[in-house]
Amino acid sequence: MLTVISKLNIGKRLGLGFAMVLAMSLIGIVIGLMRLSSVAQATRDMVARPLQTERLVNDWSRQISVAVTRTTAIAKSADPGLANYFNDEAIAASKVSAAKQTAIEAVMTSDAEKRLFAAIGQQRKRFLAIRDQIYALKKEGKAEQADQLLEQQFIPTARQLVEKVDALVTYQREEIDGLAAEIDANYRFGRTLMIAFGVVGMLLSVVCGWLITRSITRPLMRATDVAHRVARGDLSVHVDVQGTDELGRLLGSLRDMQAALLRVVSNVRRGSDNLAAASAEIAQGNDDLSSRTESQASALEQTAASMEELSSTVARNADNAHEANQLAMNASTVTAQCGEVINQVVETMKGINDSSRQISDITGVIDSIAFQTNILALNAAVEAARAGEQGRGFAVVASEVRSLAGRSADAAREIKKLIGSSVGRVAQGSTEVERAWVAMTEVVNSIRRVTETMSEISAASTEQSLGVAQIGEVVGQMERTTQQNAALVEQTAAAAISLRQQSRELVEVVSVFQLGRGEAL
Repeated sequence: MLTVISKLNIGKRLGLGFAMVLAMSLIGIVIGLMRLSSVAQATRDMVARPLQTERLVNDWSRQISVAVTRTTAIAKSADPGLANYFNDEAIAASKVSAAKQTAIEAVMTSDAEKRLFAAIGQQRKRFLAIRDQIYALKKEGKAEQADQLLEQQFIPTARQLVEKVDALVTYQREEIDGLAAEIDANYRFGRTLMIAFGVVGMLLSVVCGWLITRSITRPLMRATDVAHRVARGDLSVHVDVQGTDELGRLLGSLRDMQAALLRVVSNVRRGSDNLAAASAEIAQGNDDLSSRTESQASALEQTAASMEELSSTVARNADNAHEANQLAMNASTVTAQCGEVINQVVETMKGINDSSRQISDITGVIDSIAFQTNILALNAAVEAARAGEQGRGFAVVASEVRSLAGRSADAAREIKKLIGSSVGRVAQGSTEVERAWVAMTEVVNSIRRVTETMSEISAASTEQSLGVAQIGEVVGQMERTTQQNAALVEQTAAAAISLRQQSRELVEVVSVFQLGRGEAL
């Protein structure tokens, strides 16, 4: 029954319940009206014929009694004029009684009534015949005979007439009592029937109300339970949808909502776990980048120290070149000293050459560090892109690190280029010194050429000093860049730590939801 009701919508259920109650009420009203109509008809029948007949019979009985009394008085009276006095009244009373008899005979319908009435008619004829004889004897003055007739025939006949009339009255009363009993029975039957239909209607209303209420409250309780469990984070609840009414559609919507939430929370939990793993990898990579940045800073410090040594060496070279120029002008007198100076110049050029190679190696290391920094920044940008909206700030930091790495690589290449130029020039100076050493035997004859050569060496030393100054500026810029990289690495580390903490918090938040086994991660 509940299954059939659950297939109807709520409006149809309520309409069906009210229709059943209204139908029972209408049936009870119709039956009650039918029984009331029957009672009314029975009442009309009782008033129209039996009561009217009973009244006519009673009136006729009274008239007969009056006639008996009047005749008895005349017969007992010693006054002969009394009969004459009541003669006209007796004739008028007889006419009235005859009219009554005719009226009564017209309303007699049953056989019993007709039999009783026929017996009364015959008895009345005898009664009237004896009465007329008594009246005649009284008129003739035969009082004794009239009295004898009265006692012997009239009074028994009158008594029998009255008894027959009373029997008819009794029959009429019994008929009236039967009609009254029938009316009362109809009333009781109608009342019982209406009460029965009222009770059945009430029971049917209670049953229909219980069924309709149960068909509404049970799905509502299931919907409320599902909503409470989903609100507490339990997405593993199974929503059983029964029926196609409004409540069934509500449960279906709750089931769709629970399934959608389950998919969303599963995806969020999976994404949060991936984000946590990615943030951990980013933090690890950032630690590696930090250590490499520190190594790069240390290498730059060594490079700066080497550049300081190179700068002092170049300065000494320039001084030596100037001194050699002065000595060349006095070469004729200081040839031996010039040879020693040239020997020192050769050794110094070798040291410069070696320092230049070291600087070249250092710039190679810087270039490699910048390349690795660029790769790490690229990896960090990729991981930030995977992190989505929360990794946007980290992506900006990674882009800045990559830009700084590119600038470091450009600076390293420029230093390498300058060092290569310096190495070439140092090699050229070494060649010239070696030639000068070879030509020392010809110094006297080539003093002018030596002077020019030393001038060139002085100019080259000046240019070398400027190149070394430029290298020092580049190294300083690289050191500042490295410091900035270190600061960015620290910011990146802080961002990675914050991202990892947020991913953990996200995992904790998502872990509040209870998923089914099929959706467990």
